[in-house]
Amino acid sequence: MNVLTIQNLSKSFGKQKIINDLSMSVAEGSIFGFIGQNGAGKTTTMKMVLGLLQSDHGEIRVCNELVCFGETKTNRYIGYLPDVPEFYNYMTPLQYLRLCGEIAGVSKGEVERRGRELLSLVGLEGAAKKIGGFSRGMKQRLGIAQALLTQPKLLICDEPTSALDPVGRKEILDILRRISGTTTVLFSTHILSDVEHICDHVAFLNEGKTAVCGTLAEIKALHGHDRLFLEFASDKDLQLFKKQKSIAPLMSLFQENHRELILRSSNMESIQKSLFGVFAETGICPIKIELMEPSLESLFLEVVK
Repeated sequence: MNVLTIQNLSKSFGKQKIINDLSMSVAEGSIFGFIGQNGAGKTTTMKMVLGLLQSDHGEIRVCNELVCFGETKTNRYIGYLPDVPEFYNYMTPLQYLRLCGEIAGVSKGEVERRGRELLSLVGLEGAAKKIGGFSRGMKQRLGIAQALLTQPKLLICDEPTSALDPVGRKEILDILRRISGTTTVLFSTHILSDVEHICDHVAFLNEGKTAVCGTLAEIKALHGHDRLFLEFASDKDLQLFKKQKSIAPLMSLFQENHRELILRSSNMESIQKSLFGVFAETGICPIKIELMEPSLESLFLEVVK
């Protein structure tokens, strides 16, 4: 079952088309990375999913119910964490969750129980000081607790780690990984390393539409080029390697850095056979040979170039 389905979605602001025939679906139980450069339209898409912004064309369904602009009916399935969540700074975390529960119509007993569970989940159990004294990372963690208060089917996180230091980013990613068994997560970001750490499905947003969509393994298999890393023990070995006639046709595929070479090719098996033949003939023994998987960054740059 798909928790979120977007079909042929378009949105313009004046003459500028931000979203252009976007289609994608988010399967239940997944951590879905929605990747795009700053200004690519990720936040615009999220606002349309929440019914806060009217689309020009297309359809959005949450748990198979149609999202309508200006209505909040489908938002009962959604928890939302903006990139910069706002709070009442004079409140403590539990006081704030009690207020959110009252607004959402959750019973006092349930809010009390659920609130304490969530504060423990995000590492804020026993935090009695007021929110105004919280760090940026602590506020993001409280934002996750608030977004999960109503036990949503879908948690939308819009750039949740963009302004955090490495420790804060790791804390948020660890929390999202822990909740993935109970809540589907749509993780919008431009930080590709974060996506590789926690996401199982990915969509690349480029020029307002989905350029690539699938599991990380599928995307790497279909769109990536294998890379071979070679490190030589000395400059003498490197120069001898480069002088071999059988290597000459391959030199345009190499990137060189001191005694290191990185070769990119989609026909890696054949090239490896040629290289190992050269090593056997010359007696050269590289100190490191590594077949490198394509990184998400290299794949994204390949898609958007």
